[in-house]
Amino acid sequence: MNKRDCDKKGLILAATLGDCVHVAGTLNFLRLAEAQGYETHFMGTQRTASEVVEAALETDPEIIAVSFRLSPEVAADLFEELDEALRAAGLGDKRVIFGGTPPVCRLAESSGLFEAVFDGTMDEALEFLSEDHSQGDEAIPPQSLVERIQWRRPYPILRHHFGLPSLSATREGITAIADAKVVDVISIGPDQNAQVAFFRPEEQNPRQDGAGGVPVRSEDDFSALYEASRSGNYPLLRCYSGTRDVLKMAPLLADSIHNAWCAVPLFWYNILDGRGPRSLKTSIEEAKLLMAWHAEQNIPVEVNEAHHWSLRDAPDVIAVVAAYLAARAAKASGVTDYVAQYMFNTPPGITYAMDLAKMLAKKTLIHELEDSAFRIWTQVRTGLLSFPSDLSMAKGQLAASSVLQMALNPDIVHVVSYSEADHAATADDVISSVKIVRQVIKETRFGLPDMGLDTNVQRRTEELLGEARI
Repeated sequence: MNKRDCDKKGLILAATLGDCVHVAGTLNFLRLAEAQGYETHFMGTQRTASEVVEAALETDPEIIAVSFRLSPEVAADLFEELDEALRAAGLGDKRVIFGGTPPVCRLAESSGLFEAVFDGTMDEALEFLSEDHSQGDEAIPPQSLVERIQWRRPYPILRHHFGLPSLSATREGITAIADAKVVDVISIGPDQNAQVAFFRPEEQNPRQDGAGGVPVRSEDDFSALYEASRSGNYPLLRCYSGTRDVLKMAPLLADSIHNAWCAVPLFWYNILDGRGPRSLKTSIEEAKLLMAWHAEQNIPVEVNEAHHWSLRDAPDVIAVVAAYLAARAAKASGVTDYVAQYMFNTPPGITYAMDLAKMLAKKTLIHELEDSAFRIWTQVRTGLLSFPSDLSMAKGQLAASSVLQMALNPDIVHVVSYSEADHAATADDVISSVKIVRQVIKETRFGLPDMGLDTNVQRRTEELLGEARI
């Protein structure tokens, strides 16, 4: 190791202290650091304070990262030894960070030695690694979809749907979710009155207020929800386009909540599925105009089309074709950034192998459209109808489905609350569900076996591609 001039963010020198041989957390942290532009060097395990300081003198790292996952009593002596060794070597102002178990982290925080302390939560580590420290600790994460995705890499951003029957309760819940710093995008779920008759108050049924979501009735209501999100990790907000007057709703959402991306189906939300009064032809024409408007505003677009067919038990090949047609319609409308959504576990009962094959067929066709003017962002989610009503079993379903979804290497994970089959998600349900998925992502992001290589998956994928192309 020699001193070097680094044209990136600098070098992170890492080691475990004392008798600690636990390296998984340290290595995951270093992978994150490399993705954020740092050079890294791992000295290995069971290093003494003097060995760490000697290496720091030799390499002049920007950051020294040490870890210890054993007893706090031993850690106290190690921290004191490291502090003394750094000062003796003239490195008292060197940036030092720590990772370990929660009890040891509490001791590390009180020691005064460390700039930052991590107990295994990837968001806090990523925030530390990606922020511009010259701006202090209050730097706000990126506030556009594409920038947020790039900021979070190598992990996907996380999105969750949220809307309670009360506007005030929804505002409080959004603030609680933001302050928990676990969700990157909150999707506002309006009630049925808002989706069908937001601009036609005379047609709203007061008895249906709060049915299926939050009763937003004005642009000020939307703005209030946005303001509620301005804390914690400052999540992006987005909202579906509604099932009527979608061209009037688009600028309202852009102005009030800075809609992170547009979501609209191509064939649905009309008399076909009973979610709105529009004819099929009208909804298709308006969907294309809506895509074009967002393209002109440089707002990403998602055409949440394919899973609507699977929710109604359509053959897999129809869902594959619908996914391709949706992406092609978006490209033809001038969309630059396209969010391709893949809802797994739909219809209920589909096996994991056949489900993955269907998704791989969709992704193959969709990505044939990609070029320098049409970027595709992969979004995955668990199927709405796949959750059992038993909440403990539903947590298992959420985790299991999320493992399968990681096979698509997603940019966005749309987390669906495990409470879906029992009740509308509260803020606590959202936070708990997202934490389950975060753990799945943490465990699978590096080194997940390639399930797409399974011979049954490959055979079914090719079968679907052949039928879809016809």
